[in-house]
Amino acid sequence: MFLASLIPLLTLFLSGTQARPKSYAVWAADSAIARGQGNGLDSAGVNPIVSYEHGEFQWALRLLYELTGNKTYFDYIQAGADNIVFPNGTVHGSYNLTAYALDPIRTGPTFLYLYEQTLQAKYKTAATIFRTQLNGHPRTAQGQFWHKLMYFNQGWLDGIYMGDVFYAAYTKAFDANNATAWADITAQFKLMFDNTIQNATAPNNTGLMYHGYDFSHTAVWASPDRGHSPEVWDRALGWYAMALVDVIEMAPANSGQLKPTLLSILNVLAPKIRDAADPTTGVWWLVLTQPGRALNYFESSGAIMYVYALLKAVRLGYVADPDGSIVGAASKAYGYAVANWVVPNGDGTMDWKNTVSVGSLSTDGSFEYYVNQTVDLNDLKGLAAFVLASIEFEKL
Repeated sequence: MFLASLIPLLTLFLSGTQARPKSYAVWAADSAIARGQGNGLDSAGVNPIVSYEHGEFQWALRLLYELTGNKTYFDYIQAGADNIVFPNGTVHGSYNLTAYALDPIRTGPTFLYLYEQTLQAKYKTAATIFRTQLNGHPRTAQGQFWHKLMYFNQGWLDGIYMGDVFYAAYTKAFDANNATAWADITAQFKLMFDNTIQNATAPNNTGLMYHGYDFSHTAVWASPDRGHSPEVWDRALGWYAMALVDVIEMAPANSGQLKPTLLSILNVLAPKIRDAADPTTGVWWLVLTQPGRALNYFESSGAIMYVYALLKAVRLGYVADPDGSIVGAASKAYGYAVANWVVPNGDGTMDWKNTVSVGSLSTDGSFEYYVNQTVDLNDLKGLAAFVLASIEFEKL
């Protein structure tokens, strides 16, 4: 009954100009490609750049290629990877192993996918360079990867999506019987959850996860108890939620406690994410711990990441939704996104609005910090997530 009620909504979304594809996933992806986004080059289209945004977009293009069979998407993925991988497999561009940053590793799943599809050794070599980084990557005393060498003892939710989706994919591809690696990946998710989840006595309690934590308690923003940051930032939680559903999907039977641990965390978070949506619009505030506060706003990347994660979680049976409220919440948010953040252009492409450019714990992690960051048009962090969410919504 609930899914039947979505048919008029979907019809409304797919109506309008015939100059564009009926699929929002295809329209968004084609628009980004037309602008030259996510192709392994900087915004000027000149210098190679190892960018997590590109890795996110290439992940979305892979799913779209598998759905449509349109080889344009595969060719674009490969061209983007070839812009940052030398023929001998060395990763060039902006990659610097000694910075020990997790963000660049988000391009690693692209290398793994291309090796699987082409068997070209350079892609395996490039992926192995990233895997080697993890061997020496700095960790907290508990074993959590630091987000970056310059962020002493800090774990950020962002880093789970950047580093551990690749870690899991590489282990599955080349080291599937490594019980130590599977236990380590499990620990990365669990440590992040345990150290950042809001407890019942937290002010502005949402039951969700703070942006990050400092195990050494030396950062200016670190709380006295677990060293967590002061606010729940929407996109950080979005990265973590997407990582949960993607890694659960790829977890093999011999991955130990990985799948049950991640399922347990996902089932805590999914209803809390649903409940944190603004009741009127159905979407989420930039700073989830300060709903309705002056200068706070509805931010598009975090919101659309939740749509993807929630719909995928229910579709694959990871989260039960007997009353349809989770799918309903995600669908309402998707409707808001299409109505408010998708802008048709006269040339048949679309623009994507309202994605905040950055969110970091390099300063004080305050509400004022988050709400004063630039909001971008066609920011790939949000646009790629819109492709992913559209794929899920269109599967309904």
